[in-house]
Parts: sequence; C-alpha cells; structure tokens
Amino acid sequence: MRYLSTLLEKFLESLSGKKSVRILMIGLDGAGKTTILYKLKVGEIVHTIPTIGFNVETLEYKNLTMTVWDVGGQTTIRPLWRHYYQGTHAVIYVVDSSDSARIQEAAEELDEVLGADELRDAALLVLANKQASLHPESPPSRSGGKDGR
Repeated sequence: MRYLSTLLEKFLESLSGKKSVRILMIGLDGAGKTTILYKLKVGEIVHTIPTIGFNVETLEYKNLTMTVWDVGGQTTIRPLWRHYYQGTHAVIYVVDSSDSARIQEAAEELDEVLGADELRDAALLVLANKQASLHPESPPSRSGGKDGR
C-alpha cells in the first residue's frame, strides 16, 4: 500500500491550485474501489460488501479537501456513472489486474468513460489493483550451500 500512497500523492499534486476537489472512483465490480477508499479514510483494510449505489467520503490531504464518490461497478449500475460526471475534477478508474478474464471489459468501460464530454477536463488515474495476487512473495530460500543447509 506504500506504493499506492506515493502514486496517489503524485496524482493529487496534479490537482494543485484547488482547495476542494470532487473525485469519482469507478471500475468494474470487485475491482477494490471501496477497499481503497476506506484504506485512505481510516488507514486500514476494511472488509466490505459489494457497493449497490455509492459510498462518499471526505478526505483531507495537505491543504486539499477531497470528496470521493465510490460508485458501484455492477453491470446494472454502470449506466448510472454518467450522473456523477458533472463537476468531477478527477477520475480514479480501478482495475482488478488479477482478473484477466475481465480486462477487456474494463478497457471497454474505460473507453466509454473517456468519451464523456463532462469529463474532458478531469484528471485521470487508472489504478491496477490487486497486483500482489499476481506476484505472491516467494518464501525465503533456506539454502546455505550445495547441500541445502
């Protein structure tokens, strides 16, 4: 999560000059949007249930107040994303990078979002989440010599 903090810090610096920003966090269902939101809000992983509708939280970073709208990503909810575009300064599009079966679907939805005129001036961060599950840490080697001791 340290990398996430660094990435988000750089992203937020791109919004400098503003005192208050509206951020829209979207992506397919199960991508980890709500988990990320609450990790940023309370500093720890909070187990969540699928978002039906939205979660909204206010976060403070340096002199910046962020209102983050985390909108559900189920197929039936995605058409409603456009209702959240107006007044959005930044979009965080979260992708479950471990779900190779849905990467194309995620790309198509992102393409749809990028075509929205209301978001033409919004900053964009595409966040490849769940990378740790792609490369789990291998156990440390115990071999000290040729015979494995």
